[in-house]
Amino acid sequence: MAFFVNPSDSVAVIAANTTSIPYFQKTGVKGLARSMPTSGALDNVAKALQMQLYETPTGWKFFGNLMDAGKLSLCGEESFGTGNRAVEDIMKDHWQKFGRNFFTRYDYEEVDSDAANKMITGLETAMFDPSFVGKKFSSGDKTYDVALSDNFAYTDPVDGSVSKNQGLRIIFSDGSRIIFRLSGTGSAGATIRLYIDSYEKDPRRFTRTPRSGQ
Repeated sequence: MAFFVNPSDSVAVIAANTTSIPYFQKTGVKGLARSMPTSGALDNVAKALQMQLYETPTGWKFFGNLMDAGKLSLCGEESFGTGNRAVEDIMKDHWQKFGRNFFTRYDYEEVDSDAANKMITGLETAMFDPSFVGKKFSSGDKTYDVALSDNFAYTDPVDGSVSKNQGLRIIFSDGSRIIFRLSGTGSAGATIRLYIDSYEKDPRRFTRTPRSGQ
């Protein structure tokens, strides 16, 4: 089976090795950023290396604002990826240092708009119940404890503009996340995107496939 690297990991590896990149050796790193649905692999690097990290809504305009203000040097969103043997060796070394985020996105297109909105409303009702935080969920041999649930909102640190209702997030105590985003609720139907971002720090599990690692 070919080794494949998703862009969430790619940008994290670049961030972890900025001191080896001539451009960043000259300019330094002003900040890192990722879109909210993108995996938390970049967060692990930012925390370990004490770099400023911005979590933005989906859309490159948010990255552009940060760059124009001189707050951002490196950013990325989840889309496609890369892979070969040399990359595999690099990734395994990276995971040993920072752990691995198993990241998968599922797209459900042309969903009946009323049904999609009803589903999101039902999720909000369950997620925002005070008893939801602290609940435990199991998948395979792992147990996840809910630490936070919200509907992501972003305040732009440059112009102060606020972007609300950017996606429902369930965040677990180990940094793993489940995200639901609803878009395109027009005549052609809605698109529901489900993101699974499972953090793993046990090296014995690093070689699992994303779906078996969640």
